[in-house]
Amino acid sequence: MNFGLQKLVGDSGMERKRIDDYEPGPIPSPKPVDRFGFIKQEFNTSPEGLSKSRTANDHEREERRVRKWRKMIGIGGSDWKHYVRRKPNVVKRRIRKGIPDCLRGLVWQLISGSRDLLLMNPGVYEQLVIYETSASELDIIRDISRTFPSHVFFQQRHGPGQRSLYNVLKAYSVYDRDVGYVQGMGFLAGLLLLYMSEEDAFWLMVALLKGAVHAPMEGLYLVGLPLVQQYLFQFDTLVREQLPRLGEHFTQEVISPSMYASQWFITVFSYSFPFHLALRIWDVFLYEGVKIVFQVGLALLKYCHDDLIKLPFEKLIHALRNFPEDAMNPDTLLPMAYSIKVSKRLEELKLEYEKQNGKQAQSGESSGKQK
Repeated sequence: MNFGLQKLVGDSGMERKRIDDYEPGPIPSPKPVDRFGFIKQEFNTSPEGLSKSRTANDHEREERRVRKWRKMIGIGGSDWKHYVRRKPNVVKRRIRKGIPDCLRGLVWQLISGSRDLLLMNPGVYEQLVIYETSASELDIIRDISRTFPSHVFFQQRHGPGQRSLYNVLKAYSVYDRDVGYVQGMGFLAGLLLLYMSEEDAFWLMVALLKGAVHAPMEGLYLVGLPLVQQYLFQFDTLVREQLPRLGEHFTQEVISPSMYASQWFITVFSYSFPFHLALRIWDVFLYEGVKIVFQVGLALLKYCHDDLIKLPFEKLIHALRNFPEDAMNPDTLLPMAYSIKVSKRLEELKLEYEKQNGKQAQSGESSGKQK
């Protein structure tokens, strides 16, 4: 899918249809799914693609981990802020190891600040969904079937999953008319809907795009995608500084980050990366900010460095969009990513980018709030 560098324009109100005007399609026939709800590929032999036979020890270890997390969070998140203030390093370490899947939705709301937004705005989401109209409604309807098409929740055409996705995206396009709706936002909303209700997913999108805790993301989706341009400039410089041989090879083959890395930033790796890896990245992204996207990108290039520097243009582009399975193992990739220090340099490059462009990058107070 091409997320392009242009904003989608809504159709005229005369042609506008709501998703409620469509009858749900037939329910797809049941197929075997993995532990996240994605339909298994026939030839998928990866450990995450298949249901792993887990030992009693694995279950015990997971239960102990969940108990630790429950104690840290408290009932309904009541102890969370207190625990974070008292033991921030413990929280950071545990999040980097991965949030237990059964608690992921709640923890994401707590660390993003979206739970507070929801409590402060009762009834707002319902108002946006039921009573408001959006110029982007047809665009959203056209795109929703492309969002996680192999997940059981989103498979049925105009079914419950697609309706929820439509509602969240439509509500956001009304809430923030400057951003409206842009292709690629569906993957953010879709990922969130697999772990929380519509209203919770909506407020988490608001928290991310408007910057409740970290720098606002809305510049990724404004006309011209100003924040994407800034991030690609920063990433390109980091590649040249930290992986000079690969940077030189990219120059020789006329490869720029816009050819392979735009969707990493626009969807925070949720578009084409293995789901189990995307989840682990999102755990850290919501707590530590966008620097993890840079770190993971650099770690991938570093891991595949020796293969990439041998490839000519066509094969290089293919490799940069299709990393090998062993490179996608979170237990290998993420520790490598955490070891790459980028915060200070990102801030310097942000200032350099703004100076070069003669103005503040819109909504791009990006790396400044990173931990």
